Amino acid sequence: MPRVSETIEWRVTPGLTDYESAIAEMEARAAAVTAGDAGELVWLLEHPPVYTGGTSADPAELLDPRFPVVKTGRGGRFTYHGPGQRIGYLVLDLDARGHDIRHFICSLEGWLIAALGEIGIAAFRAPGRVGIWTRLADGQEAKIGAIGVRVRRWVTMHGFAINLSPDLAHFGGIVPCGLPDFAVTSAAALGKPSEFATFDAALSATFPAFLERLTAAA
Repeated sequence: MPRVSETIEWRVTPGLTDYESAIAEMEARAAAVTAGDAGELVWLLEHPPVYTGGTSADPAELLDPRFPVVKTGRGGRFTYHGPGQRIGYLVLDLDARGHDIRHFICSLEGWLIAALGEIGIAAFRAPGRVGIWTRLADGQEAKIGAIGVRVRRWVTMHGFAINLSPDLAHFGGIVPCGLPDFAVTSAAALGKPSEFATFDAALSATFPAFLERLTAAA
């Protein structure tokens, strides 16, 4: 029988949260959701500078390990997390919302694209390239958000990172997500609102449609 959560906790943690501590807490919450001892969670936070390597990370793409490097169980390659980047960890029960990981990722992309649209950024999917993309003033495509998820016993972990106002030079220590030919950008670099509160409100406003799409797959 599906584990149906009564509510989804929406948590916003101010300041910088240690990456490894956050992952441990997220994994514990996921185990509790699986056991039926806790409800689902959307956790918005911010990390100090760190490079993380997903399950497909290529050591050759770690160019300059100027920050701590942490291996993680999410999918994907190397990415950077740091101040000015909104991190979202999603502990959601796909057993209650359809057993379709691809649909979950597609729905997550749609949610982030809609939220960015709320702050005036025209974002989109790029076939064959994971993540969330937009265009610079010269028309060049640039990445503004990364997605990396893990699903264990139909409970999701990890989630997304959206560049609001990080130091974009910090991405220079890696080949971001294994895509050397594309730039990385941010809301601030695009001249758009980059305050956490503003983007969090956009995420909240577009969350019901995301959840409805997920539930429709059940």
